[in-house]
Amino acid sequence: MSNTQKQVVVAVTGASGAAYSLRLVETLLNAGCLLHVVISNAARQVFAQEVGLTPPSAGAEAKDWLTMMDQVRSGSHGQDWRFQDTPVDPAVASAGRLRQYGLSDFNASAASGSAQVEGMVVCPCSMGTLAAIANGASSNLIHRAADVQLKERRPLILVPRETPLGLIQLENMVRLGRSGATIMPAMPGFYHEPQGMGDLVDFIVARICDHLHVPHSLGRRWGS
Repeated sequence: MSNTQKQVVVAVTGASGAAYSLRLVETLLNAGCLLHVVISNAARQVFAQEVGLTPPSAGAEAKDWLTMMDQVRSGSHGQDWRFQDTPVDPAVASAGRLRQYGLSDFNASAASGSAQVEGMVVCPCSMGTLAAIANGASSNLIHRAADVQLKERRPLILVPRETPLGLIQLENMVRLGRSGATIMPAMPGFYHEPQGMGDLVDFIVARICDHLHVPHSLGRRWGS
């Protein structure tokens, strides 16, 4: 692993939006990142319903996630959503690595502030996960890793997908925003003239990558 390789935690929880996490993992791997991935039990149910696939289990590697994305792209969902292939530098993409941990694996590096993790994304972020993080509950690895990001003053990006939002949920978001987290709801724009659902997914993934300072080519920018 290169000393300059960006390390990112990607947590997937039980909100709707499996396509966002799939595309995010693919994009970060293609950018040469080292990913630490954790999936909640509810997220597995969402994957089965939304993309008809079961996400890899603890111990999975990059090839397992890339294979799953290929299956989505070649299946009926991918044909309807029209995910676009993006230019990838093979030399950079070959450096991409992934380590997947169990939900209760507190031996994972992401559970400690001593690990050189440069950012964490919870995508999508359920309201239950958001509430746990807002209140400092570290009952699983996702909550603990997010707590570490906040206490170490490192980037934490939460991608909630819920509507409407109740007062408790809004107050939790305010509390997290004040604590240093970035709240990035899965609310894609339309000024880039999307040609399919894949373009809407890419809009959100592109914004996540921007905040992680990870280069990408997921779509044209405003004014370009």
